[in-house]
Amino acid sequence: MKIKACLFDLDGVLVDTAVYHFKAWKKLANTLGFDFTEEQNEQLKGISRIESLNKILDWGKQQKTEEEKISLATQKNDWYVAMINQMTPAEVLNGTVDFLSKVKNAGYLIGLGSASKNSAMILDRTNLTHFFDVIVDGNVVSKSKPDPEVFLKGAELLRVLPQEALVFEDAIAGIEAANRAGMKSVGIGHAEILTEATLVVADLSKLSIAHLHQMDEL
Repeated sequence: MKIKACLFDLDGVLVDTAVYHFKAWKKLANTLGFDFTEEQNEQLKGISRIESLNKILDWGKQQKTEEEKISLATQKNDWYVAMINQMTPAEVLNGTVDFLSKVKNAGYLIGLGSASKNSAMILDRTNLTHFFDVIVDGNVVSKSKPDPEVFLKGAELLRVLPQEALVFEDAIAGIEAANRAGMKSVGIGHAEILTEATLVVADLSKLSIAHLHQMDEL
């Protein structure tokens, strides 16, 4: 079926905010008396803030009430927002602006499908907002990937069938969400990790409109 819309994850696909998530979570863990590693941070890709906090508390062998968890998650987010507030267009990942421009000029609809609740700020700071027809993020949906809600909502708002949407993701949970939504996917990263993606490339600079046409045939 012909692809009519492209749905992009944010972190790790268009911009690299993972480093700020890592710094904020590490600061939180340190204030609680334990450390947090980059390897552990990799396991938080694509999941919600509270789910991430629960994993971190488990690693630190800490028990917290639901009220305390909300407070800790808010504190982490405050630190994170302060960091991303300083972001600039220089932090957009390789090939992003060029590929989004080509996709837009070729007449495809473009949507964001991200778990982030700060996506609007990040897109604004990095001058990417104008590319997007719809933004579906953690403020719009309640279920985290691998649940397909974020991508199904994106297709619904763009008024295309799920089979007419192509997802761009860097996380295993995101690729699984695309598959569960009945969508084809482009994995951004390593083929040996993103094994369930329809196609895998290192970054958006490796893609062209020809790749989108090839997806029509698959």
